[in-house]
Amino acid sequence: MQAIRVERNIGGRTLAIETGTYAKLADGAVTVQYGDTVVFGAVVRAKPREGIDFFPLQVDYRERRAAAGKFPGGFMKREGRPTTKEILTARLIDRPLRPLFPKGFMDEVQIHLNVLAFDGENDPDIFSGIAASSAVGLSDIPFTTPTAHVRVGRVDGQLVLNPTVAQLEYSDMDLVVAGTKHFVNMIELGGREVKEDEVADAIEFGHRAIVEIVGMIEELQSKAGKPKVGEIKHPDAGFVDSIRARVTDKIREVKGKAGKSDRADAISQILDDLLSEMAPAVTDPNASYQTIIGTREKQKQIRAIFVEVEEQVTREAILSGVRPDGRDYHSIRPISCQVSVLPRVHGSAVFTRGETQAMCTVTLGTSSDEQMVDGLIDEYSQKFMLHYNFPSYSVGEVRPIRGPGRREIGHGALAERSLIAVLPGIDVFPYTVRIISDILESNGSSSMASSCGGCLALMDAGVPITRPVAGISIGLVQDGGKFALLTDIIGEEDHFGDMDFKVCGTREGITAIQLDIKTEGIDHKIIRETLHRAKEARLTILDKMTATLPGPRPEISKYAPRLLTVKIDPEKIGKLIGPGGKNIKKLQEDTGAQIDIEDDGTVFISSVDQASAEKARDLVEAITAEVKVGKIYAGRVVSIKDFGAFVEIAPETDGLCHVSELSDKYVQNVNDIVNIGDEIRVKVILIDDQGRIKLSRKAAMKEEGQSDPEPVGAPAGGEHQSHPHDRGGDRGHRDDRGPRRSGGGGGGRGGDRGRGPRRD
Repeated sequence: MQAIRVERNIGGRTLAIETGTYAKLADGAVTVQYGDTVVFGAVVRAKPREGIDFFPLQVDYRERRAAAGKFPGGFMKREGRPTTKEILTARLIDRPLRPLFPKGFMDEVQIHLNVLAFDGENDPDIFSGIAASSAVGLSDIPFTTPTAHVRVGRVDGQLVLNPTVAQLEYSDMDLVVAGTKHFVNMIELGGREVKEDEVADAIEFGHRAIVEIVGMIEELQSKAGKPKVGEIKHPDAGFVDSIRARVTDKIREVKGKAGKSDRADAISQILDDLLSEMAPAVTDPNASYQTIIGTREKQKQIRAIFVEVEEQVTREAILSGVRPDGRDYHSIRPISCQVSVLPRVHGSAVFTRGETQAMCTVTLGTSSDEQMVDGLIDEYSQKFMLHYNFPSYSVGEVRPIRGPGRREIGHGALAERSLIAVLPGIDVFPYTVRIISDILESNGSSSMASSCGGCLALMDAGVPITRPVAGISIGLVQDGGKFALLTDIIGEEDHFGDMDFKVCGTREGITAIQLDIKTEGIDHKIIRETLHRAKEARLTILDKMTATLPGPRPEISKYAPRLLTVKIDPEKIGKLIGPGGKNIKKLQEDTGAQIDIEDDGTVFISSVDQASAEKARDLVEAITAEVKVGKIYAGRVVSIKDFGAFVEIAPETDGLCHVSELSDKYVQNVNDIVNIGDEIRVKVILIDDQGRIKLSRKAAMKEEGQSDPEPVGAPAGGEHQSHPHDRGGDRGHRDDRGPRRSGGGGGGRGGDRGRGPRRD
C-alpha cells in the first residue's frame, strides 16, 4: 500500500497524518507529526470473549525515553509499568472515544500509542489522541465519528492553540479539549482561578481547531478507510417489552426516595421477583446440564435488559422533575465538615456530602521527600502530591485489594490539580506536601469530596493557601431538545445520565475541570450554563467549609518538621559541605537537623525541634556569610599564643585577637583571660587586603556595655600602652597549628601568606 498523507497548518505549525507505511497487519495504523514530535498509533480487534457482556476497549499509551534521546533513569534501563503521565494520557484518549462505539458491540479492541520522537516543545499526549481516532477511523471497526484533541493555553491574555511546553510555564490555563465535528465530549483543565466565561471562550476556541482536524481524518478515511463491519448484539424486542411491562411501574415507585441502600434493596427485590417469575432457578437434581446452562443464560439476559429498563425509567423521571433521591435540580446534599479529626498527623479533615465521605490527611516533609519525575521532558521534582484511594467497602462491595487503578490515579490527579493553584510559593512555604484522600463512603463525586476535604486538611495543617477551594459535579440527562442539568449528582445519575462535569475552584475562579460524556457530546450552550451552575454550587460549599475553618491555621503542627530556608552564594556550597561532606555531617550531628542543599544555593534545614533548626540555620549562615568589619561574632578559642588568641568565628574561618585586644584591663598572660575551647564575643576590627581578620574582645565588651574585673598586680595607669609580648605591635605571627588554612590574623614573616576563608 502506498503511503497516504494529509496535512494542514494548525496553530502555526504543520500537523501531518500518514498511513500505509508502518504496521500493515494492524486493522488501522497511522503516524501523526507536529513539529518534530511524532506519534505512532495502531488498532487491532479480536472476537469477543465467551460470556462477555461489556465492550472491552483497551488504550495503552507509552513514552519511550529514546524519543527524547534519553535513557530511563534508575537501575533498569528498560521501561516497565506505565508512569502516572502515561496512565493519565491513556485516560485522556479513552474517554472521548469509548462513547462513539455502537452499543452492543463487544469485540475486543486494543489501541496502541507509542511516542517515536519528542522535540521538547510539543507534548505528544494530544497528538496521540488524534492518532487513536485516525487509526480507528481507518479500520473496519464500527465507529460513529472521528474525534480530535487540542490543547489551549492563555499567555499574556491571548489564547494560544497547542502551546509549547515553554509557553505553558507562563500560561494561566492548561486546557485539553476533545470532540467531534459538532460537539465537545471531553475536557481537562488546570487553571489559575480562571473566570467561567473565559473558560467557555477557550473551549469554543479549541473546538474550532477540532473541527478542522476531524476534517483531516475524514479526508484520510475517504482515501484509505475500510468499510465498517461488526456484530452488534441487540436483545429480542419482544422479550424486552415483556420485561418492561412487568417492572416499569415498580421501578418508578422506588425512584425519588431518599437513601441509596433503601433504593438499591428495593430495586434488587424487584429484580429477584422478576427472575423468579421468568427464569426460576433449577432445583431438580436430575435436570440436564443444558437446562441449567440455558436457565443461567436467560437470567443473564434478564439482568442486562432490567438495567436498560431501569435506565430508561430513571431518565424519564429526571426529565419530569423527579431525581432518584427526591431533590430538585439545584439542590446540594447535606454537607458536614470536620477538621483535626486525627491526633499526631500534621493536618486532617473529613468532608461529607450526602452519602459521599472523604477522610483527608496532610503530611509535611522536606526537600528529601520530593517525588522525582522522569519522563520525556527533563527530570524534575514534585513537591505536592494528592493520592486518592477508593476501597471496596466505600460502596459496600468485596473486591480484591490491589494497588491503585487507573480510575484512582485519574481522580487523584484531578483533585491535586484543583489545589495546586492556591498553594504558596516555595520561597514562602518550602515544605513538600502530601495529601491522602481515603474514600470512606461513596455515592457520587468522591473526587470532588477529595478536593474539598484536601483543602480543609491543608488549612488544618497550617499550609498558607491563598484561598479555599471546593469542587462539585454537574450531571446531565438529555433527550432530543430537552435536557436537565443536575447539581451534585449521585451514583445513579452518573450511571444512567449522559454527563459527569466536575468543576473545582475558589470564589475568584476555576482551578480544575474534568468532563466525561456518554454520548457524542454536548454543545457550547450547555457547557457555558454548566460552568455557571457549578459556580453557584461551589460558593455554597465554600460557605460551609469556611464556617468550619475560615483559613489556614497560623502555625503548623508541633509534630511537623520545622523547615527553614537559607540562600547562600552557590560558590560557597563546597565550603558548607566540606571535604567528603565533613562540614555538613558535623553540622547535622551537632544540631540534629537535616540539611539539604540545592544547586542554586538554596539550603533547606529541617528538624522536629525548632531550636535545632534555628541553631543549624545560624551555623550555616556563619559558615557561608561574608565576615564584616564592625560585626560582633560568638567565637571559640582554638589556639593560644604568647601574642594573643586565635578565635574561630565560623567553621573554617578564624582571626587573631591580639593580647592588646583581649581585655579592657592589663593582661599579664593570655591564659589569664581565655583558654582553648572558651566561647567569647569578639568584634571584627580589621580585614586586611590579604583576607586576614583582626578581632577584639575589648571592643565587643565596650559595645555591649561589659567590663573585666581589675586584675591583681596590674601596673598603675590603667590600660597598658605596650606589652612585652608585642614584638612589633600588630604585625602578626606565624600560626604553627599545621596545614589548616583559615582566615585569621598573623602571617607576618612569611607565615601562611595571606590565608583567607577556606573553600573546599
